[in-house]
Amino acid sequence: MSEPQISLEYNTQRGKMVIPEYGRNVQKMIDFACTVESREERNKIANAIISVMGQLNPHLRDITDFNHKLWAHLFIMSDFHLDVDSPYPKPSPESLAEKPEKVDYPSNNIRFGHYGKTVERLIEAASQYDDGEEKDYLVGRIANLMKRSNLQWNSDSVKDETILKDLKQLSGDKLQVNESFVFESASDLLKKGGKKRSFKGKGKNKGRNFKKRN
Repeated sequence: MSEPQISLEYNTQRGKMVIPEYGRNVQKMIDFACTVESREERNKIANAIISVMGQLNPHLRDITDFNHKLWAHLFIMSDFHLDVDSPYPKPSPESLAEKPEKVDYPSNNIRFGHYGKTVERLIEAASQYDDGEEKDYLVGRIANLMKRSNLQWNSDSVKDETILKDLKQLSGDKLQVNESFVFESASDLLKKGGKKRSFKGKGKNKGRNFKKRN
């Protein structure tokens, strides 16, 4: 008595999977739905398939219009041949061929990319302060922040004169450090976990918080 022959199905012999994430079984279910003559039965099968697709991809539930996307995928996987009643407009093959609109990234017109928009906003805020120790302290902190940002882009060396020039340009000649100000050293600015200074109230040495480093 001869042994029964086993029929093997190779991937190269199988039909194309339009959206592989759903698996071949879902693709076969959709292919079958396209062959059902009764529209009522096709609608029942389509809704059952949508339920299975949702269970197989629970991460899609975080996406806006979750069900809408599932129905769109259903029609796409049927090569747009499935004729059922959908709660959403049926997509067309032409819509898939359309190129997405170009997204303009918000550049915010940053004048010095290595300083970033945050520094520009700090400079704008400091410009609104009245002259005095509080403003001097804030300008000093901004200057050191600018030096640190510059060092991260130009690790070899950063001239203090360059920072002061950039500060003047970015502030429209509104800001400058006071006469007693001395920049922090490059090593201290780049040191990880460095001690943060905080501004607490008014004090006679408030504008002299930046001691010269050897």
